[in-house]
Order: sequence, then structure tokens, then C-alpha cells
Amino acid sequence: MRWDNLTEGTTGPAALFGADAVVTRTFDTPEFRGITFHEVRARSIVNRVPGASRMPFEWTVNPYRGCSHACVYCFARKTHSYLDLDTGLGFDSQIVVKTNAPELLRRELGSPRWGGAHIAMGTNVDCYQRAEGRYRLMPGIIEALRDHANPFSILTKGTLILRDLPLLQEAAELTEVGISVSVGFTDTRLWRTVEPGTPSPAARLGAVRTLTDAGIECGVLMAPVIPFLGDHPEQLRATVRAVAESGATSVTPLVLHLRPGAREWFTAWLGEHHPHLVERYEQMYAGGSYAPTWYQRRITRQVHELAAEFGIGPARRDGARRLVTPERPAEEAPAGATQLTLL
Repeated sequence: MRWDNLTEGTTGPAALFGADAVVTRTFDTPEFRGITFHEVRARSIVNRVPGASRMPFEWTVNPYRGCSHACVYCFARKTHSYLDLDTGLGFDSQIVVKTNAPELLRRELGSPRWGGAHIAMGTNVDCYQRAEGRYRLMPGIIEALRDHANPFSILTKGTLILRDLPLLQEAAELTEVGISVSVGFTDTRLWRTVEPGTPSPAARLGAVRTLTDAGIECGVLMAPVIPFLGDHPEQLRATVRAVAESGATSVTPLVLHLRPGAREWFTAWLGEHHPHLVERYEQMYAGGSYAPTWYQRRITRQVHELAAEFGIGPARRDGARRLVTPERPAEEAPAGATQLTLL
């Protein structure tokens, strides 16, 4: 494994932690069997989103690299190649854990240079993946954000977020908190093959119901809508209906995109499970990582029409992302590592 480009021996912002601080562990329990954890002490935790990103926020926190959700389409797979780790099975089973994330975040939020900007979590890999059940980094992270009244949002496929519901309620009393759960489809056969390490779509929508019943507004990112496998009108209708029944405050569709790293892994999966679709995907994604604009607009229109029918709307574009803590001047924020983003 190449840690060199992320260690203290390098120059520039890529030096994220010291190689002598890496501890590798395996746990022989059913939930972690086959997974290796690389515990590191990060040098920074607040990351700046690249300027070219489509995301409507500038800063993120990611306590993990790699993800045991094992979603075959995950765009973040490419990030594992920076460590000379495999972007396929290695991404699913070699998890980097930033064990000092909570204390480091508290320190960075307390810096006089930090202006209280919105911080997004779960936009790279899921902060509520199985590893969080053991390492419990998110309670300390939420506490730091709460104590600094710093607005934040969380995107997750993990029902483990319910463990931290009391902390989320406390934070929501002090600042803007946005929660979104990712549910691209409700087809259980599709779920078992493309998202094998995640809670079921029904369990995720159950988490949405629990959050909303507890007073925490929760939207659903309907992602990804998978061409030819999850985009039939009846599939879209069933998913939007289930989202509405969960009490979600919004539903936002996102069509599958296939970046390098994810594209190769997904194509291999497609060739094994749906070989008749390989050529159709080659044609659809011939222009790059994204499906054609006409297709994306069609899916968006269909989902929005269904959402209106069932009484929910698209995600609002205001709210938590705009809040700045008033008692701190919005000066230059501490530089962090640039990362890939959801879109």
C-alpha cells in the first residue's frame, strides 16, 4: 500500500497523516469478517470541495475512506487508487479510519479563521457505514458541530444514524441541520446485487419516518436511478410512493453517473449479471461519466410529477447551507484536502 503521498514526509496539502501512526486491524466477527481497518491520525478533517463541483456547499468532513456498503456504482472508488488500493473489492474491504476526527474537527471549528460555513457529511463515503458501529466517530463530530452552532448536513444509506438522534435534536435547536437518506429504488432484487452491504430500502425509509416523527426534517435523495434496471415508470412510481409514505420532506432524483474507477467496476458487474445491457450502457455513457441530458431531464420530470401526485416536492435549495454563525467573522477558512464529491 502506498501511504507516501499522504504522509508527513511529503510536501504540500497532500500530507494528511503520518505513516508511523497507521495501525491495521481485523476483527473476526460476522459483521466485520473480511474487512481490514487502517486506523490513522489525520492532520486535517475539514476538506474543501473542488471549485468545479456541482455541489452547493464548499466544505465536507469524511471520517472514513472506503466503504463496506459495497455499492457497485460508488463514484468514490477512484479515491482508493491514491493509496495503491484496489478500487473494486479493496474499496469495499480496506477501510481507512480517521480515529482523531472528532477532536480534530473541534480544534478546526475553534480556529479564528473558521467562519462557520455549512459542512456536509456523507458526500464521499458513508459516515454511517458498518465501521461507525465500532469506532463511534460521529457522536463526537456532531457534538463539536453542536457546540459551535455550526450548520451541517448528513447524507447516508445507514440506519445507524438513529443511534445519534438525540444529538441531532440537540444540534437542531442551535443551528440548521439537514438530513437526507439515499434510496434510489425499492426493488429488493436490484438492491441485493448493487448495494449488498447496505440496509434494505425499506429499513432506510423506516429511518426517514423515525427522524421525521422526532422532529428532524429528512429528505430522500433518490439515487441512483439506474438506467434499464431501475427506471421503469412503475419502479419510479413505487419508489416515490414509498418515499411519500415515509414522511420525507422532499425527494430529489439523481441518475447514475459512472466516473473512472466506478465505471470499470460497474461494467464488470453488468457483464456478469446483465450482459445484454453492456452495449446499451456503452452507448448511453459514450459521452463521459454522465447519462445524456435528455435522459436526466426525463427522469427528473417523471419523479417530480410523481412527487406532486403523492404530495411531496423536490429538495429546497435554501436552509442549512446558508447559515453562518454570527459571532465569528467570515474570514479565510483553514485549508483542507480537496476531495471528490457526490456530483
